Amino acid sequence: IFVLRTLSTSDDVEDRETEKGRLEEAYEKCDRDLDELIVQHYTELTTAIRTYQSITERITNSRNKIKQVKENLLSCKMLLHCKRDELRKLWIEGIEHKHVLNLLDEIENIKQVPQKLEQCMASKHYLNATDMLVSAVDSLEGPLLQVEGLSDLRLELHSKKMNMHLVLIDELHRHLYIKSTNRVGQRNKEKGRISSLVKDASPVPLMDVTNLSTPRKFLETSQFSTPGSTSMRETNLLEIKEDTELDPEENSTVFMGILIKGLAKLKKIPETVKAIQDRLEQELKQIVKRSTTQVADNGYQRGENLSQENQPR
Repeated sequence: IFVLRTLSTSDDVEDRETEKGRLEEAYEKCDRDLDELIVQHYTELTTAIRTYQSITERITNSRNKIKQVKENLLSCKMLLHCKRDELRKLWIEGIEHKHVLNLLDEIENIKQVPQKLEQCMASKHYLNATDMLVSAVDSLEGPLLQVEGLSDLRLELHSKKMNMHLVLIDELHRHLYIKSTNRVGQRNKEKGRISSLVKDASPVPLMDVTNLSTPRKFLETSQFSTPGSTSMRETNLLEIKEDTELDPEENSTVFMGILIKGLAKLKKIPETVKAIQDRLEQELKQIVKRSTTQVADNGYQRGENLSQENQPR
């Protein structure tokens, strides 16, 4: 820049020539120095040039490879998007097929409910029958509501559910009023038989129910419970389970608990309470009638036995 400024501002031609010659000498000196340096460092320069060329080639190759990798990644990304959509579709289809299989299994099980229900009712396993019936009706009126082929079965099971509580109430009344008094009568007959064998003329108590497990005693166990705790009655009712291997009527108290639990599952407790209230007077009259007949028959039998013992052979 200094040389150009000097040449452009100088008006004398000689000064320009002088400056030009000085500049040319400097260029020549630089060329000579450069040639000498090239001669001295030819080997190092050649190695550096080759190394630079190699590095340049590697950088170029790396750029090409990175470009190819980017292209491959974009291609893989597109393919993965496609595969993801396919996998999602297959996953949804799998869930649908699984749901359909579960519905088919449920339909197959529900079709067997009438036969199983009849068997449970015949064996008086009412709790299992109630659970089975309630579950089947809920399924038929819920997930399987749109299945037209089950309309007849739906009506049949719904009708049985509506009338199931009547059977349970009748069984409850039978144990509450009839079977309990029959057990008392049976105990009195056995006592009377024993007394006649040992010729004991003392009167036999006809209504000894002190040690008899009655529904009232089953309910009165709640008096031992403390406030804020679960009563004995509630605990017993919650823990009651039905054993299909045993006679369901072997324990009358447990059987009545099972009946109440079944009525609760059917949501018919209000109807049960009303039925018990409506039939209470009638059932108590029947108990009095049966007891009177039994006492009269026992008294007559004892009189016959005494009259026969007092007569000579």
